[in-house]
Amino acid sequence: MDDTGFDSHGTRCAAWYLHAEADALTGDRGRPCVVMGHGFGATKDAGLLPFAERFAAAGCDVLVFDYRGYGLSDGTPRQNVAHLKHRQDYHAAIAHARGLPGVDPERIVLWGSSYSGGHVVPVAAKDGQVAAVISQGAAMDGLVALLEIGKYAGVGQLLKLTGHALWDMVGSLLGRAPHLIPVVGPPGSLAAITAEGAETGYRSIMGPTFRNEMCARGAAIIPLNRPVTAAAKLRAPIFLVVATEDNICPPAAVRAVARKAGAGSEVLELESGHFDIYTGDLFERGSAAQVAFLERVLKVSAPAA
Repeated sequence: MDDTGFDSHGTRCAAWYLHAEADALTGDRGRPCVVMGHGFGATKDAGLLPFAERFAAAGCDVLVFDYRGYGLSDGTPRQNVAHLKHRQDYHAAIAHARGLPGVDPERIVLWGSSYSGGHVVPVAAKDGQVAAVISQGAAMDGLVALLEIGKYAGVGQLLKLTGHALWDMVGSLLGRAPHLIPVVGPPGSLAAITAEGAETGYRSIMGPTFRNEMCARGAAIIPLNRPVTAAAKLRAPIFLVVATEDNICPPAAVRAVARKAGAGSEVLELESGHFDIYTGDLFERGSAAQVAFLERVLKVSAPAA
């Protein structure tokens, strides 16, 4: 695994680059490459490497990156959960991957989980040339997710988050430093995510560069992040892992993407909470199914006799 990076709108994004460990998917134009980003407030060292290693073992190069302002990437403000900027970073990562030596530019795969599991849908739809998409435990409809917060935390929590978000937005206009709130916390606390078990789930996978804080303004734009609206425009096949017991990203929105996907979809439903799919047996089942999907859609045709 190599430490590397690429430019996104004038700012360096830090990344890991894993080289394919097998030739099974190598064709005349080179190897496929899987581009991976993480979810809400998370960094590349938070449970993504085991997936990347499985993809590399199957014959894919893999590029795993941090968004601008996160982890080892440059950029300010730090810790700003802004879905449109995250999507820009995905597009920059795709462009970088297509220029890597030995990579087939026509066989780029987008992979996402949680918030990035949603990002990959509009990014793939806009790019129009990616070969495949994998999405697990995804946040596909921010409006529905916001209503879910209202259900488990109450309207008062939504009003608190809105107040902190407005304070941060006004402060940014006045040149003040970002007003930060926790990404995750226990039920009843002030944090963007306070669902039962969420704090334990985050801590179970987060790496050393994760910071449990975010610009409060990010809470205000959650309902504007609606990847489900781009599903019908997909021109690449998509593999969706549905965590049926997910209390953070409503699984109904993931199923809606599966129904609407323009190029068709495959769905694996796992009796899993939001974070269970990163470890143990559920990781093994989910990652094996994802590898099998890649082997099907990226298969190199044998030359004619």
